[in-house]
Amino acid sequence: MEYLPGVLAAYSIQLVAVLSPGPAVAMLLGVALSRGRASALFASLGVSFGALTIAALTLAGVGLLMQQTAWAVSALRLIGAAYLLWLAYGSFRKAAHPPTVAPAEMPPLSVTKAFTVGYLMQVTNPKAIVFWIAIASVGATDGAPAPIVALFLLGAFAMSLIGHAAYALALSASPVRALYHRARRGIEATLGTLFTLFAFKLATARS
Repeated sequence: MEYLPGVLAAYSIQLVAVLSPGPAVAMLLGVALSRGRASALFASLGVSFGALTIAALTLAGVGLLMQQTAWAVSALRLIGAAYLLWLAYGSFRKAAHPPTVAPAEMPPLSVTKAFTVGYLMQVTNPKAIVFWIAIASVGATDGAPAPIVALFLLGAFAMSLIGHAAYALALSASPVRALYHRARRGIEATLGTLFTLFAFKLATARS
């Protein structure tokens, strides 16, 4: 019970992170609308494991180390920015040359590819990293035994999975897919623009 206030405070910060759209949600939008619900759900699973990776490393002290190590922060920013630009290129290419098939007829991503896309997005997601550094600063599990830390991480994973899976389900709904089919060029161009802006913001952010 002594850790409960800190855990609740940490989960409150994470809830804000999950509910506020960012690069991961933009990625899920593209996957859900173009590749279908199953691909989006596996991508959301990848996002959740990416969040779990960041959480575990941050609680282990890597977040504090990265705050104090300029080259590590710079390397992470460049990797994340490059990945976001790659996603932007894919979106702009779809906007310029949309396939002739309807979105519902496009083949889904393989489980491995969908999971990997979600995982790579999240582990290089500056928004997720910043939020987890903020969560670590609360000190919810400082001095806690391993079972408490494990339960905390499990709860964080569950919150991320539920939130991002909900996004995947909502964004792959038939009305949304119908809208996407009618306005595919504009939607893909918007996604490409968002990914480009996220990449620019990440690459030019101060350490």
